Amino acid sequence: MVKKKEEIPDWVSKEIQNAKFGKPTEMKKTGYILELYEQDGKIEAQLYDPVEDGRHIIEMGVPKKIKMGDLEKGEVYEFVFEQMVAPLSKEVTEYLATEKDMEMSAIYQFELKSLDLLDVGSD
Repeated sequence: MVKKKEEIPDWVSKEIQNAKFGKPTEMKKTGYILELYEQDGKIEAQLYDPVEDGRHIIEMGVPKKIKMGDLEKGEVYEFVFEQMVAPLSKEVTEYLATEKDMEMSAIYQFELKSLDLLDVGSD
């Protein structure tokens, strides 16, 4: 029986699921909210300047002290968030590159600390 091409070996899945994140690095970037995921307590944000791995779109966990109902999509905010990085082993990185055509050497996690609505349109 031939394995499905989408299947990821257990050793790869296990490493990704058990990734050990390093100390958080605080970042401050401007951008806007693309989507609110209230049930998951997360937002998807488009940043004007990329994060460490080059992405401009990231998903951030939102602390309970920030009311999701107060947030507005499309408005410009200054986000203060923590970035945590979990490096992947050379074996997993090579497997993802050769078998899945994915360039991924680390897993990133983002947690929103605070945000300020910026008054961009006024004089």
